[in-house]
Amino acid sequence: MSEVVRFTCNGAPVEVDAAPGESLLSVLREHLLVTSAKDGCAPQGQCGCCTVLVDDAPRVACVTPVTRVAGRSVTTVEGLYDDARDALAAAFVDTGGSQCGFCTPGIVMRAVAMLARGKTARAEVDRALAAHLCRCTGWRTVAAAISVCAEGPTPRPVAAQTARDLDAAGRRALLEGGAPQRVGLDVPLGAGGFADDGAPRDALVAVPLPPGSTAPSTEAAGLRWVVAESLLEARAAAGKVQGRRTTIDERPPLELPPCPPGGVRLATGWVEPAYLEPDASWCEPGGEPATPLANGGAFGGKESSPVTAAARELADHHGRPVRTLFAREDVVRLGPKRSPMAAAARFDGSIVRIEGRVVGRAGSTAFVAPMPRWPYDVAIDRDWQLAEAPGPPTGAAPRAAGLAEHTVLVEGALATAGADRAALATDARVAGVVLDSCAPAPGDSGALAGARVTVDPESGALDRVEVRVAAGDPLDAVVLRSYAVGAAHMALGWVLTEGLAVDPASGEAHDLTIRSFGIIRAKDTPPIDVALVDDPGPARPRASDAVFAAVAAAAWNAVAAADGARPECFPARLTRAARRLRR
Repeated sequence: MSEVVRFTCNGAPVEVDAAPGESLLSVLREHLLVTSAKDGCAPQGQCGCCTVLVDDAPRVACVTPVTRVAGRSVTTVEGLYDDARDALAAAFVDTGGSQCGFCTPGIVMRAVAMLARGKTARAEVDRALAAHLCRCTGWRTVAAAISVCAEGPTPRPVAAQTARDLDAAGRRALLEGGAPQRVGLDVPLGAGGFADDGAPRDALVAVPLPPGSTAPSTEAAGLRWVVAESLLEARAAAGKVQGRRTTIDERPPLELPPCPPGGVRLATGWVEPAYLEPDASWCEPGGEPATPLANGGAFGGKESSPVTAAARELADHHGRPVRTLFAREDVVRLGPKRSPMAAAARFDGSIVRIEGRVVGRAGSTAFVAPMPRWPYDVAIDRDWQLAEAPGPPTGAAPRAAGLAEHTVLVEGALATAGADRAALATDARVAGVVLDSCAPAPGDSGALAGARVTVDPESGALDRVEVRVAAGDPLDAVVLRSYAVGAAHMALGWVLTEGLAVDPASGEAHDLTIRSFGIIRAKDTPPIDVALVDDPGPARPRASDAVFAAVAAAAWNAVAAADGARPECFPARLTRAARRLRR
């Protein structure tokens, strides 16, 4: 039986017929068409993307039954005062604190509450951001945006909109993410054009059939889909089970090879891309499906998503518009992961020799593709063999796939052999200072990056990340720096904390909650300084891939120097730095 619930939404009284147990988020998005509140964990209450204000206090809407807000006031970004909303939006654009913009509306609402209470010291901001996840920006630019708005009682919008060419900013974002991405005041407020935001709410809704479900379903794009009149009905019919977090440790699926004399070896495991917007599309009969890459590339994680083909097939089959939606659990089970590998490398004075195995499928192509230009006067001899391991699908598109693995192995081999890497470097743009890593991005005109990561030898804490980027014409320095900071944050996580527990026999992913992936929190993210070096010439693509690879290699070297031993597995859970981050 439905229940009539009355409350005030953005200053206007509303009345809705809510299903038993229906969440505030569902009512906002499905009944009231307020799509600035985003569904990122569907619903686990762990990502913060759906944060709204209830009686001026931040509340995670996906785990708030709508009956709890009866008679109360609910505010989303649409209901904010114009000056506060515009100032926050401008600050996030000006600092690069928003890229795809999916998580930002929830963070903006949290920031409104913080600013209203004067809780804007860095420690207070870090505590507040613990309720949120951002995969794009690496947190430092988010904190900077909130700091800008805390500088005065009536923060004025910054001059980014007149001083910057936002079309050029979008072109740099496209070069970095591989998919169109707008830069503008509406993006941090959730209006980036995400697929499900524009879907008609009278469309049928299709969700993938979870393992073990016997619900009636329809096959499309290689999956079984449960189709119903609403999202609530579809998930209920599918028997969707809430995500879980395992108690077992993640571990690489391939055994380490023997370590060559004077060399290094490394094994990596399954890693979840953890983009915040779950795969979604919709299509009318005979029409073109909405892209799940509406405002960003999802770090390569959605390039092979089946939701578009399924939306078209199901719409044609039913003769009605159909929305196709992944829950967070579906993203983990079905989305491509970084290919696990196990390899050894050594430097013999002129050649770095790498021998390894990589879990096959599509991901292997990133390891056997021609190597891009390298800033070292060093030859690289590679021998990769395909291997099989039960587990989720892999892909060749995740950020710096193949490039990062090669970079850490080359850097590790050079460092272990005591090679003077500054002397070996042939590109002065990134070798102007002593660097722990120099890495090229894919492509003949790819960017170059160098990085240094420092770890406190006493505490094991990450101290600082310093990055130098040569990317040709930056087009927009704010966007380029934002992507570099985000890539550095992701690289630190790959080396130290991020992993996905997978059953070694069945290949089933055991970590299905977004908080279980080990993404580094705002309070644990060290300062990340990015310097854009003079690099005449056209804009070079994928600078953030080069940063990811460089920071990963530098972090591996820094941990080895601080702990006196080089970890042989990623994530390096047993290092002091990783233990501090995972507390």
